[in-house]
Amino acid sequence: MTDRDTGDRHLSRRIEAEALPAWRRITEGEPRWAAAVAIVAVIALQLALPQRLNLSSRYLLPGIELVLLAMLVIANPLRIDRASRPLRSASLTLIAVASLANAYAAVRLVTDIISGDHKVSAAALLATGGAVYLTNIIIFGLWYWDLDRGGPATRAAGTRQYPDFLFPQMTTPDVSDPDWEPRFADYLYVSFTNATAFSPTDTMPLSRWAKLAMMIQSVIALATVAMVLARAINILN
Repeated sequence: MTDRDTGDRHLSRRIEAEALPAWRRITEGEPRWAAAVAIVAVIALQLALPQRLNLSSRYLLPGIELVLLAMLVIANPLRIDRASRPLRSASLTLIAVASLANAYAAVRLVTDIISGDHKVSAAALLATGGAVYLTNIIIFGLWYWDLDRGGPATRAAGTRQYPDFLFPQMTTPDVSDPDWEPRFADYLYVSFTNATAFSPTDTMPLSRWAKLAMMIQSVIALATVAMVLARAINILN
């Protein structure tokens, strides 16, 4: 094989790779800031909850989340382009801890409403319920973002071909930016629409874990909204 043949083959592979949409080829890592801001928002919402809705000390779980976030930011300060088992474990642990804290708050809130043990105003109840509901949206957005195709670093490396979520841009490449690839904001939008419509809207879950996660999120959102609104209306009446 001549040098010209080798050069032609490399050129052909390069053209073929560039013809693929961004979400299917190797790209630079996603910026860290969006997910980091979301986690800080979760911590702030947890600290704003009444003490009775905290699993333990008000600062214990948020403190653990803050430490894990600091570790992840130090490892990938600007872009998420380093994939390793310790970083992956730290990221999933962070979301799991936040999920545990919010799940306890949601269960305790609904239990208090049913038993009538709380003595708060309608405005305070709506604020608390809204905080739990908003935290639920952000946390499931983080789950979707960190599990789809193995997470942001793995997606950037292009090591997994099949997605767990089918975004509209994937099915309509002719009217989409070829450099588009899912970022945290896209997963946050999926989480928001699922929590408000209680079902998928424009983005479809493909894998079983994605379907089950969206189902669990809808159940939590529906129970929180229904119970908080019903109790608030009863207080006002």
